[in-house]
Amino acid sequence: MKRDRVKENVTGYRLFGRMLRQYAGIGCLFLVFAGIFALVFYLYDLEAEAVWYAAGLCLLVMAVVLCALFPRYYRAHRHRQQLLKNIAVSYDALPEAMTLAEEDYRQMVETLGAMNNKLLTDWEKDRQESLDYYTTWVHEIKTPISVMRMTLQEEDSEEHRELMAQLFRIEQYVDMVLTYMRLGSSQTDFLFREYELDGIIRQAVRKYAPLFVRNRIRLVYEPVDVRVVTDEKWLLFIIEQLLSNAIKYTKEGTVTVAVSEQKVLSVADTGMGIAPEDLPRIFEKGFTGYHGREDKKATGLGLYLCRQTARKLGIGLRADSVPGRGSTFYLEFKGGVPGMD
Repeated sequence: MKRDRVKENVTGYRLFGRMLRQYAGIGCLFLVFAGIFALVFYLYDLEAEAVWYAAGLCLLVMAVVLCALFPRYYRAHRHRQQLLKNIAVSYDALPEAMTLAEEDYRQMVETLGAMNNKLLTDWEKDRQESLDYYTTWVHEIKTPISVMRMTLQEEDSEEHRELMAQLFRIEQYVDMVLTYMRLGSSQTDFLFREYELDGIIRQAVRKYAPLFVRNRIRLVYEPVDVRVVTDEKWLLFIIEQLLSNAIKYTKEGTVTVAVSEQKVLSVADTGMGIAPEDLPRIFEKGFTGYHGREDKKATGLGLYLCRQTARKLGIGLRADSVPGRGSTFYLEFKGGVPGMD
């Protein structure tokens, strides 16, 4: 509290200095006029002392007036600072122009605001059109994918199993495109309810069960009796991405899914782990890290989308890792109704 008061006083002193500099021109002009009067009095052999006495009184009056004007000057500054925080939607709340220059500046701000609103409206329209296009594209492309899956299931061979695995990856990337577009939209379809966490985890496990079997990776998971307030579809997306990464970077060993009493869901693997210098950046958009650069196929979008989705759901997301021994990702359910960022 004391620090805030000191900071406010420092700001007040600075504003007072700004006000003095703002009216410095008038003060200089006053001194010039006083000098002219003194010179005229001197040339006519009049007492110049009267001029200096009057000038001193005028300076005193000016100082009193400036001190009296400062509170209003300060309040006007604070009011403009508040308007600045919501300038995009508060053009009508701009203070009335007192001078021609202020009127000109007000017109400039309103014109720029109108241009900005138009650009924002156009951008939202273009983005919605792109979202509609990609949504249609995703639904259309899933049809041939389903046909290919049914065709491959007709014969159980090593070649067909490999093709099924690659087809599964294609589906993942298709869903990732749609997720990427939807997360950036202002109309993301979140539906928050209380769910059994076990049911959501089981959906993800069932989806990735064939990959666990194919890659000979052991899955460890014990049913849990935990309820959380979340959006089922988007939480499922996060868990699926974490399982996908665990399978991708675990050549052999186990993947363990667990939920603690504090409602922290963890997905741990015994894979290659993450380099210490890469760990702080793994949730950045497009960052692939050392292993991603080795793989050449990593997009750097999976964990980025997980972080963005977790923020929307009000879930904490972090990771620990030891190179060569594996990684663990934690989803921390904070409780209450999730906040939308």
